[in-house]
Amino acid sequence: MTTSFRSPSSGPSRRRFLETSLLGAGALAGGLAGHSAGAATGRTTDTLRLTWGYTGLTFIAKERGELVKTLAKDGIKVEWVGPFPNHAPTLQAVTGGTADFSFGGSTTPALAAISAGSPLVFTQFLIYSPRTTAIIAKDGSGIDKVEDLVGKSVAVNRSGLGEFLVVAALEKHGIDRSKVKFVYLNPPDAAPALASGKVDAWSMWSPGVDIARFDYNAHDIFLEERDLPFQIDFTSYLTRRDFVAKNPDLVRAFHAALKNDADWASANTEEAERLTQAKAGYSDRVRDHFIGLRKQYKLYATDDQAFLSEFQKAAEWLVTRKVLPEPVTVTDHLVRV
Repeated sequence: MTTSFRSPSSGPSRRRFLETSLLGAGALAGGLAGHSAGAATGRTTDTLRLTWGYTGLTFIAKERGELVKTLAKDGIKVEWVGPFPNHAPTLQAVTGGTADFSFGGSTTPALAAISAGSPLVFTQFLIYSPRTTAIIAKDGSGIDKVEDLVGKSVAVNRSGLGEFLVVAALEKHGIDRSKVKFVYLNPPDAAPALASGKVDAWSMWSPGVDIARFDYNAHDIFLEERDLPFQIDFTSYLTRRDFVAKNPDLVRAFHAALKNDADWASANTEEAERLTQAKAGYSDRVRDHFIGLRKQYKLYATDDQAFLSEFQKAAEWLVTRKVLPEPVTVTDHLVRV
């Protein structure tokens, strides 16, 4: 299964979207700049539809339940839409109007969707550490280092974290990407493909890569935290441009509630991992591995200039290496409330 992005037939044309994006972003950035005197206020709905999957901070927030209670104090009802296997289909749900926020996933497919004309805007970002995305291969496969991938197939998600990590690994080791076969699969299809030998390796994030490492007797070929000295992809939350313009109060409330969960998860690693495992269903070995990582979650606002500078560099890196189809100026697609 491949993942692609197309503008909805009912939405603006690609040309129209690109023509209006600068004006829209400027108006929103100015009109919603900061929760202070003169900031835009109001909301047109009391319901917030949040996408979710079996991983990450949003899943922790869903299972912990405090986010729902916090928003209820402001008269906001949460509807959970999901589960989703990865970020790309949540972006499609938000673009199509069946959800209000993507669930906190990779910036790379988000930029690809925006480039394709989706009327999405970033509302905040998240960096979790340590970075655990990895390229893995099964023990006994003869693939023990990046150079061994030459002539082999690697499962990746198109224009996503998996693809860019392979590109970065090949570049670091001086290998032309044409010498490795990229097989575009979403996580639910990639895992059995690796297990059955239909692909030789898999580039994936947690918890999928960790489950596969244990269940399929696999090992790391390239580990993001260890082998990549910079970050090209970040966790992000997006909504539709019109939604945030009409509901700045609701977006602010969501941001504040999510920060509470980020602070809690960072301070209560073991409890957060046990909470996740209870529904995600992976083994105690995988859970204990996560507990040992002591993950930290830090949110970044869309006016954090240091973060935005790194994000822009990442976008340019991805465009140069043809992971993304065309240049994008990230500040054209931000809102701050």
